[in-house]
Amino acid sequence: MLATVDAALRELEEELDGPEGETSLQLLQNVYRDRKQPLRLRVTCAKEALAHEYPRVSAVAVTSMSGQSFAEALDRAIQRSKSPLTLSAPAVIEHDAAELKQPNQRYRRY
Repeated sequence: MLATVDAALRELEEELDGPEGETSLQLLQNVYRDRKQPLRLRVTCAKEALAHEYPRVSAVAVTSMSGQSFAEALDRAIQRSKSPLTLSAPAVIEHDAAELKQPNQRYRRY
C-alpha cells in the first residue's frame, strides 16, 4: 500500500511541475505529445504550435524589371514621390437657373 501511495505522490508531483520546454514552441510540443493530457488541451496546443512548425502559404508578387536594376527603379520612385502631384481641375458644368429651381427628379421617391 505504501509503495502505491508513494508512486501516486511522485506522479502527482511530476504533473504539478508540468511539461518542460526551453521555448514556448517546445512547451506546446511537449504538451500535445503527452498522452496523459486531456485531448482538448492537446488539440489546442497543436493548433497554437502549427503556425510555428509550418510556414504559411501566401501570395508573392513576381515582376520583371525590364533591364533595370531594383535600385534604379527605387530611386526613380523616390524622386516621383518628392514631386508634387499634378491634379487636373474638374470639368465645370453649367446649368440654367430654371433647371436648378426645379426639384431634382432623380431623388424623388414617388
